[in-house]
Amino acid sequence: MSNLEIVLKEEDVYSGNVKGMIPHGKGTYKWKNGTVYEGCWEEGKMAGDGRITWSSGASYEGNFYGGYLHGFGTLTNPDGSTYIGSWRLNIQHGFGRKQYSNSDVYDGSWREGVHEGSGKYTWCNGDMYMGSWKGGLMCGRGVMKWLNGDLFDGNWSKGYRHGTGVYRFADGNYYFGTWTNGLKDGLGMFYPAISIRSSSSGRLGKKKASKPHSIVRSISIKKPIKGLFRDMGRVSNKKISVGVSSLESSALNSTELLSHNLDEGESVDDYNSSNVVWEREYIQGVLVKERTKNNAKVLSKKEQQRIFLMEEMKRKSTLDIFESRKSNYMMLNLQLGIRYTVGKITPLTMREVRYSDFGEQARIRIYFPRKGSQSTPPHNSVDFYWKDYSFMVFRNLRELFKLDAADYMMSICGDDGLIELSSPGKSGSLFYRSHDDRFVIKTLRKSELKVLLKMLPNYYNHVQAHDNTMITKFYGIHEITPRGGKKVQFVVMGNMFYTDLRIHRHYDLKGSYYGRNTNTYNIIEATTLKDLDLTYKFHMDKSLRDALFKQINLDCMFLESQQIIDYSLLLGLHFRAPEHLKSMLEPPDAYAFNRPQNTTDDGAILRVDRTIQPTGLLLVTHEPDSVNTAPGPHSRGSTLKAFSVGDKEVDVLLPGTGRLRVQLGVNMPAQANHKVSHDISGSTEVELFEVYDVVLYLGIIDILQEYNTRKKIEHAYKSVLHDPMSISVAPPKFYSNRFFKYLEKVFPSNN
Repeated sequence: MSNLEIVLKEEDVYSGNVKGMIPHGKGTYKWKNGTVYEGCWEEGKMAGDGRITWSSGASYEGNFYGGYLHGFGTLTNPDGSTYIGSWRLNIQHGFGRKQYSNSDVYDGSWREGVHEGSGKYTWCNGDMYMGSWKGGLMCGRGVMKWLNGDLFDGNWSKGYRHGTGVYRFADGNYYFGTWTNGLKDGLGMFYPAISIRSSSSGRLGKKKASKPHSIVRSISIKKPIKGLFRDMGRVSNKKISVGVSSLESSALNSTELLSHNLDEGESVDDYNSSNVVWEREYIQGVLVKERTKNNAKVLSKKEQQRIFLMEEMKRKSTLDIFESRKSNYMMLNLQLGIRYTVGKITPLTMREVRYSDFGEQARIRIYFPRKGSQSTPPHNSVDFYWKDYSFMVFRNLRELFKLDAADYMMSICGDDGLIELSSPGKSGSLFYRSHDDRFVIKTLRKSELKVLLKMLPNYYNHVQAHDNTMITKFYGIHEITPRGGKKVQFVVMGNMFYTDLRIHRHYDLKGSYYGRNTNTYNIIEATTLKDLDLTYKFHMDKSLRDALFKQINLDCMFLESQQIIDYSLLLGLHFRAPEHLKSMLEPPDAYAFNRPQNTTDDGAILRVDRTIQPTGLLLVTHEPDSVNTAPGPHSRGSTLKAFSVGDKEVDVLLPGTGRLRVQLGVNMPAQANHKVSHDISGSTEVELFEVYDVVLYLGIIDILQEYNTRKKIEHAYKSVLHDPMSISVAPPKFYSNRFFKYLEKVFPSNN
């Protein structure tokens, strides 16, 4: 190795150590455009420590590898912005600190040049966010603190407050609730501040909380529903967004965040436990219902924070916590097994299923040792045996449901892991969902496994014959046996509530009424309500309703033929705020001449005369290029036709949201009517109703209970104690007839 000065053809100049005739060792390279590199070289490429200054004035000092900025280093730009941190192949990747030209500062994790992971962003005006980020946007758990003293601790998505959270106002008021795309959406609890601690004297200074005014509920006169969607108002494209949603971003460990809720020295004990608080319900930022509660009968803010943290821990990726919870090994095992099976059978040539593809003997069985084998990768779980039932049948079902194998594996087996859910039923089954909400995984009892395998040939034929079936979509049956442990069976299903819209109410409807109600003190937005809790009737377009009941009838006939009972209709409601109320969320100058005077601290309207019937939905002729026509994991089949637009395929327009394709059980528009009272004027009696525009999501679930000997005995016993019409357990024919007739009352005909 020698030290030379070389003048290259392009008039570039190199001086330093060489190996042969290429730079190797230490040296300085000057390009003809003015760029200069001084540092280490390895066989003609920048490698090791060095400094490069570009002709633009930007400079970098740090590690290089293979000619790239790679390792740790400092980049200084001509506009005054600087980045100090990790690099990978010329891109910011890892942990680093960037100070922008406007004096904003970000400290935290980067991925492929954008904020992703954990970090802290401080704006030049003093606002600060600490939390999780993804793709350069606030996403996950995080705390935002504004310069005026307001603070939000909760969930974020794509730069917006989205999900559960706690909003603390600078004046000491608190709001625990849910948000959708930056707007309050759903149930919440508002705690007014009644006392503040004096920082100078240490004594409590009283601060009177203003009581919100009562709300006049939405009332409309009952009228014929013909042409229900014909005169609906058109969509407003206005969107209220969080001011920081467009900024690049990053996040802290979620377990550390709550400590940032309160300023040092502040305490939630400064609030009188006997103070009256308000339970509020919002729809797209509009306050629609409110009732007072005594603070002694509701959870304290400290307790709500504790529950909030517990719920967040449940949402954490199982890949983050499986080392501390043995049960979560199962989830990693499930991911390994599905990745192996789907990857193994997908390249096989597609063929029709055969008789031999069904039954307990049609399975793949393989051993996954922790250290790995010739066909399985090493992993951090326990040794386990994997079994995949009727793998060719489910491969064909996934094709039938138009589910891409790569998307399926990425959704369930991706790095974000699976999320454990609390069980909504009495079966004791564990439920998990994929991080993107597309799939639900349920543990099966041995009896349920037998029923599903027995039913599978007829189930396959039924879903093949009926594109619009409302019955649960099954994507795979799997079994995991840890070495020396017990077998656990799983079934993978589509999530019927996979949508960007918030589901404000969940109902599980069987058509029976004994024990079919929920304790009102335990109801939260995520609570699955039952038959006796449902106070609405849903009016739909005639063609949409006809298609719905035609398919429900076919599905009930199938379940009856399989001797299945105890199934239910899972119903999700997304409420729309009326347009004349949403317009009141515009900036003050937009409605200066008729602005309501009674508002909350955060600008929500408290008293509005809502005698105008809501017009928040509009059915329009389907335009494939305007909406996503790919089937979701819970839907397939054609776009539905609507009577109100000339029996043509339709999309539904949603104010402030967009355009959605209407399919059976998916994005179905309706009006939810709730009878309030009778108004008797002279000899005329008028029925008064609350009327809401809603979008429905529905399907038939829990189809694995056979009417066996045990159920027959249970039916006989309960029939003696209770009205046979009221109990859930019943013979299949009776059950399906009662189920169908009950739904006809829930979705009455408009004729």
